[in-house]
Amino acid sequence: VDTSGQFGGLGIEITIKDGVLTIITPMEGTPAYKVGLQPNDKIVKIEEEYTDKMNLIEAVSKMRGKKGSPVSIYIMREGLKEPKKYTIVRDIIKVQSVKSSLLEKEYAYIRLVNFQERTTEDLKKALEKLTDEAKKDKKISGLRGIVLDMRNNPGGLLDQAVGVSDLFLEKGIIVSTIGRHKENKDIEYAHKAGTLDNLPMVVLVNGASASASEIVAGALQDHKRAIVVGVKTFGKGSVQQVIELDDKSGLKLTVAKYYTPNGRSIQEKGLDPDIVVEQIDSKVLKEEELKRKGAKPSWREADLPKHFKGEQKEEDTKGKEGEPSEPKKEPLTQEEQIKFDYQLQQALGYLKSYTIFHQAYAPAPQKSASQ
Repeated sequence: VDTSGQFGGLGIEITIKDGVLTIITPMEGTPAYKVGLQPNDKIVKIEEEYTDKMNLIEAVSKMRGKKGSPVSIYIMREGLKEPKKYTIVRDIIKVQSVKSSLLEKEYAYIRLVNFQERTTEDLKKALEKLTDEAKKDKKISGLRGIVLDMRNNPGGLLDQAVGVSDLFLEKGIIVSTIGRHKENKDIEYAHKAGTLDNLPMVVLVNGASASASEIVAGALQDHKRAIVVGVKTFGKGSVQQVIELDDKSGLKLTVAKYYTPNGRSIQEKGLDPDIVVEQIDSKVLKEEELKRKGAKPSWREADLPKHFKGEQKEEDTKGKEGEPSEPKKEPLTQEEQIKFDYQLQQALGYLKSYTIFHQAYAPAPQKSASQ
């Protein structure tokens, strides 16, 4: 683990789940993400060594290495009959924890990739920038709401989860941490000073939202500050302390469990959203829209089952054992990723209808605190 947001490796967050080394999520833009590793993939071997007797530190050390050096891992997932081998070239992993943009000129979209040293400050700056952008349009008065996207966010630093929550809460408990002995209890509270404008807010989560992201979602949900949309979260309710080492890396130690303001433990249970919205493959949605418009889809003749085969080189016709064949599609642009992101579009719809849903899930809004 590196507390500064940069390290050499593959770009995956891992845990041990049910005794198996499991990927929580691949980080966007990293080698692991580009080769197609997925949340909940089981890593059964690293190189030729089985992982069943490895702890997390051993597994991480075997996957870390110099930029440009390859490492092979073997993955099991639903639909595979045998482990699939991925040979991945290591790279320097630079993680940008906060990504932001405007949706329809007046709704802020904030994507939290993870929680690292400057996440709270970066989020605040991102919202200030989006607020200024929205005010440039004379037809609108400014931001009308926020979508906080923590899908596939594996967590990170506890103090940053507290800081992010504190930006949106004026008072009350954010999170309680309780150690093995119940007298070892630490409670983090929200403060009125520095609280951002009380804009309507929707939080997006999924099965790869873990740890610190669950702290934030749980706090905003319990205080009725935001509507949580998506599917049940990962359920990583253990508090981890990061100790910085001499080589600027860090050691992550589990010291306690965390509890939401209402006293809910999320460890192994996950956090249930207020509104369940399953994801739909964005590429499928794009194909459906193309069909409705009568446009030519991005499928090719060779992608269709039982197509007429032309002459091909022998090496091109060989499939890999244990792998289902997948048709090739054109990659989506960033604009298309947002447009065809079903959960995000549903979240935006709920944000526009916030007054209705707010009555069901939240109390009347409080006065905005000074920034």
